[in-house]
Amino acid sequence: MMKKIVSGGQTGADRAALAWAIENGLEHGGWCPKGRKAADGVIPMCYQLQETESEGYRQRNKMNVVTSDGTLIFNLGPLDGGTLATVRFGQLMKKPHQVCQLDEVDMTTSGAFVAEWMTREQIGVLNVAGPREEKRPGIGRLVWDFLDCVKEHNQSINSIVQRGSQE
Repeated sequence: MMKKIVSGGQTGADRAALAWAIENGLEHGGWCPKGRKAADGVIPMCYQLQETESEGYRQRNKMNVVTSDGTLIFNLGPLDGGTLATVRFGQLMKKPHQVCQLDEVDMTTSGAFVAEWMTREQIGVLNVAGPREEKRPGIGRLVWDFLDCVKEHNQSINSIVQRGSQE
């Protein structure tokens, strides 16, 4: 069961996931660039992030993949830039990862799939990655809604597992 969300603190997918974790009482954290750099300036201190040695985004992406149990990558449109780099880090490190192409999926069905994937892969610390809001407008809201779907399905899966162990 998901216990913590980590992310890089960038606008869009990253920040939506961190805010969602706070709102839902989950631990949160992750790595961000030196100086807490983001597209909109300095990442607010309410997000409990550690700074990398580099001001660039690449090291942050890699550290969040390394320090998590699995990565959920959200996207709209072409997969490129740091979002694509995160996919490649997951592949290179042979870490569980899933790409959720939000403009091509049914949120309810995909939310159920991701909840099952997280249970199967025993993902307690989930890295959430994806494009910044300025690059893919609306991504933050979609990530929030998708995480709500995953939570709903995760609770259903956990109640089924608990019922089965009591029988």
